[in-house]
Amino acid sequence: MTPILTKHDSLTRSGGRLPVAGVLLGTLLLTLNPLAAMAQDSAQVPENMAYVPFGPSIMGIDKDPATATTTSGESSSLYQRRMNMPWSKQAFHDEGPAHWVVLDGFFIDKHEVSNNDYGKFMKEKGHPGPAYWDDPRLNTPTQPVVGVNWFDAKAYCAYKGKRLPTEAEWERAARGPEGLKYPWGNEFDPAKANFGKNHEATLPVDSMPEAASPYGLHHMAGNVFEWVEDWYDPDFYQKTPHPVNTQGPLKPIWLGGTGTYVDRLTVGAKRVIRGGSWIAAESSITTTHRFWNHPSNNSYGVGLGFRCAETASSAINDKLRTATIEAMKSMGMEKWQEAKTHLATALALDPHNTELQQMQAIVQGKIQ
Repeated sequence: MTPILTKHDSLTRSGGRLPVAGVLLGTLLLTLNPLAAMAQDSAQVPENMAYVPFGPSIMGIDKDPATATTTSGESSSLYQRRMNMPWSKQAFHDEGPAHWVVLDGFFIDKHEVSNNDYGKFMKEKGHPGPAYWDDPRLNTPTQPVVGVNWFDAKAYCAYKGKRLPTEAEWERAARGPEGLKYPWGNEFDPAKANFGKNHEATLPVDSMPEAASPYGLHHMAGNVFEWVEDWYDPDFYQKTPHPVNTQGPLKPIWLGGTGTYVDRLTVGAKRVIRGGSWIAAESSITTTHRFWNHPSNNSYGVGLGFRCAETASSAINDKLRTATIEAMKSMGMEKWQEAKTHLATALALDPHNTELQQMQAIVQGKIQ
């Protein structure tokens, strides 16, 4: 069932704040089977992955009318037509309009794929080494692998029984339930991202825990650009046809050029890359920034890597839903200790769910 959103479910977009979904939790949960088994192995979160639960989230960013100014010599009508387009001078033109997407639950790697893990893949599968594999600045075991093309990234994820995240999944995992501008919040903090050569090279994949996204993902801003599954289309947000489990354009968009072999890697069909890198500009490390690269190109500023994702099993989704339903039932019967136990199970899977947090506060107040 699609979550029910009302006119009260949106917050002011000033100061970088973006809409937050208002989901009628009881309506959603009680439509599902409360008897699903909770003890199956498939109901566990895989090691070193984060669980991002089913639900709606905001994708993209709108223009900020407060910063709009006309320029001399530009007619008012032309200016108004321009500013009525779903983008702003603050956002890249391909980042708007902001729109809702609803995604099934999924797992995503907490860390970018490291040289150590990629080296095991190379050895076992005989896969060729990436660019910069011998660069001493970038090839320590704990640094992220760099110099991989889209096909390399996809092959590694398949080897691990996973896949590349969709662009919508990547952004949801980076922004969290509140739709943050940066993984750590809405205020820029240069100490929380490796960008613009503020470090000598890439950092270990598990570094900067203080800058992790709400779901616990490291380096969703800076360190390395990350491949995602989707083809790139700068106008896709204006024509997103399927808000549920959005997977990007079905066909690639040609970005211009002569079509000759010489410019084949700089124009033409592209895949999306996200997150900025250790040498990229500050503007590239917001959670909404979109960029692109040819899928066969393994070099973009010595900072092109990836992380993997996996569709969550119905068992883990049911485990969360069942625990929440049982908590609601226990609260209704004033069995507060039972409710506390069920809420602990639900919050272990979805610790940033505001409805669950509110239920927990009520239960704690009754127990004390």
